[in-house]
Amino acid sequence: MANVGPAYGMSRDVQSKIEKKYDDELEARLVEWIVAQCGDSVGRPERGRLGFQVWLKNGIVLSRLVNSLYPSGSKPVKIPDAPPTMVFKQMEQIAQFLKAAEDYGVVKTDIFQTVDLFEAKDMAAVQRTLMALGSLAVTKNDGNYHGDPNWFMKKAQEHKREFTESQLKEGKNIIGLQMGSNKGASQAGMSYGRPRQIIS
Repeated sequence: MANVGPAYGMSRDVQSKIEKKYDDELEARLVEWIVAQCGDSVGRPERGRLGFQVWLKNGIVLSRLVNSLYPSGSKPVKIPDAPPTMVFKQMEQIAQFLKAAEDYGVVKTDIFQTVDLFEAKDMAAVQRTLMALGSLAVTKNDGNYHGDPNWFMKKAQEHKREFTESQLKEGKNIIGLQMGSNKGASQAGMSYGRPRQIIS
């Protein structure tokens, strides 16, 4: 990656708006969840946006996190024995996490780009992805989620209804309220000003 110098003008304004979206309280909750989910072996980051970014940057913690959401025997991300030191290997590890998160059910719009994390371009997007992943894990309730279920919101789930033939026939006889009713009203006797005068 090329070193990027300081931003000026409009670029600086955009970057500062992105940085303001980062939530320190959310960071603490996400760290607690990742440690509860993966175990103490992942360690803890220094507090703050930069510490959080450095902790996740090589992709190993993220890979362990997504692997812990699957039952043993079906781990989607291969984790190398030694943490990768080369930049492209670290970015590849992050990309594997992103693919596994999408396969798990995280919507594409909630997934951050690799450079958002690797170059700390948008750490709020990283938080958004981890929140979406946590919400899905709580919602699935398959026994692979560890931690407080109140840390994440449950996603809405489908509630399919079955109707019998007789219920469907009865429904055709009812006029729904959203169709409205004019209760016999008409426009008879109404006038809207004078008719147009055509003078030749």
